[in-house]
Amino acid sequence: MNIKNLMALGACALLAATVQAEVKLNSMFCDHAVLQRNKPLPVWGSADVGETITVSFAGQNKTVTTGQDGRWRVTLSALPASSEGRSLTVASNQGGQPIVLVDVVVGDVWICSGQSNMSFVLQLSSNARAQITDGTYPLFRHIKIAEAVADTPESTVICRDKGWVPASPEWRNVGNFTAVGFFFGLKLHKELNIPIGLIGANWGGTKIEPWVAPEGYKRVPELKNISDKVEESLLNGSSMGASHQEPTRIYNAMIHPLVPYAIRGVIWYQGEGNGGEGVSYFHKMRALIEGWRKLWNQGDFPFYFVQLANYQNSPDTPAGGDGWAKIREAQRQALTIPNTGMAVSIDVGEANDIHPKNKQDVGVRLAAWALAHEYGKDVVASGPLYKSHVVTGNAIHVSFDYAGGGLMVASKQGLAPPVEVKGGKLAHFSIAGADKVWHWAEGTIDGDTVIVSSTKVPSPVAVRYAFRMNPEGVNFYNRAGLPASPFRTDNW
Repeated sequence: MNIKNLMALGACALLAATVQAEVKLNSMFCDHAVLQRNKPLPVWGSADVGETITVSFAGQNKTVTTGQDGRWRVTLSALPASSEGRSLTVASNQGGQPIVLVDVVVGDVWICSGQSNMSFVLQLSSNARAQITDGTYPLFRHIKIAEAVADTPESTVICRDKGWVPASPEWRNVGNFTAVGFFFGLKLHKELNIPIGLIGANWGGTKIEPWVAPEGYKRVPELKNISDKVEESLLNGSSMGASHQEPTRIYNAMIHPLVPYAIRGVIWYQGEGNGGEGVSYFHKMRALIEGWRKLWNQGDFPFYFVQLANYQNSPDTPAGGDGWAKIREAQRQALTIPNTGMAVSIDVGEANDIHPKNKQDVGVRLAAWALAHEYGKDVVASGPLYKSHVVTGNAIHVSFDYAGGGLMVASKQGLAPPVEVKGGKLAHFSIAGADKVWHWAEGTIDGDTVIVSSTKVPSPVAVRYAFRMNPEGVNFYNRAGLPASPFRTDNW
């Protein structure tokens, strides 16, 4: 870890009761912790070699002997969700005062990772004061992991603030919750009526590469050059470089130490740091997701991510393709990875701010994926997603998944839901023939399809929608009020 983080105080450790120095509990376990329901619950730490450790929680007592490496770990049996704040005790056969954690609950735990738009805190978001002061949610909690890097995998993290922080006004740190995570988690908490815990492991300005595990790079042939570089570094015990942007360096310090803390899934908001990429970003997303899933060994846990918002300005040309158009396409392609979901944010960005303040819509849209696919609720998970197209005469008929009760032209202002524009015309569709010359096109809604045509293209072969850095004024939604993702049918 860097010097700054080595000097930081591990708040979680400070919250535990006094205990003999040689017995330690991993810093993820502290007062007000949320443990994952319905999964085996690993609890781990360190002590003297050969020392016997007993962990007690919710009527269970599990004992283990510390190994030759000075580490111990027990696995509690799976427990149902419980709002009861109970004590978790760690005791040693060597005597001394046991570690006693208080107000530990059982619910669902989600990791909130990525770069600055995930780090963006609640107190900076739109209408933040009302969100912070109007409600008390003591069973909705957040823990912030300190920013750190390492050349090799670390065994523990440093917790910021007060460790696990309940979302209630008397806890002044609620404003420091990840804003996207707050709106995601609060929606789940209200809908499911169970404790929700968020692990905020994020870092502004970071690329995706440092978050990827070595195992992830190994699993994607297209990234063999990076995998070889990582492998060589591990074998030689050499540094990947001084920059925190080097492959695996953030993973080593901020993600690896979280394993095997039981989780329900991950939400991810990142991509600006890789904004000039296209399909290469898809390969890196595969490496990220498959690597983390392999390490947690919890199967294909849900991984929901945010497609980049509209930003800056774009040339008014029908071909588009500028700025973040291609990385958004790569993010849409990442939906081919099993058990993933994508929150479209193309309608809530700000041309002059890479950190749009409307995090409410983003968090709630991520929650829709979880509620529909992970929790089996009868909600629409997404806005329209391109499914297929058919060329019929001088028009292209485009079909969509997640029509959500029908398609509509709508206008969205601020935090208000989209409002249908009767008789409105779809914007940002373009069409091209075999000559690959793009022209603006008319899009007509016909049931769950859109018919796209232009008098300038009598024999169309391809269509694009909102394929620009900032397709300002996008107005294509489903009747659930969720925006359509940008897409293209060509690979030119």
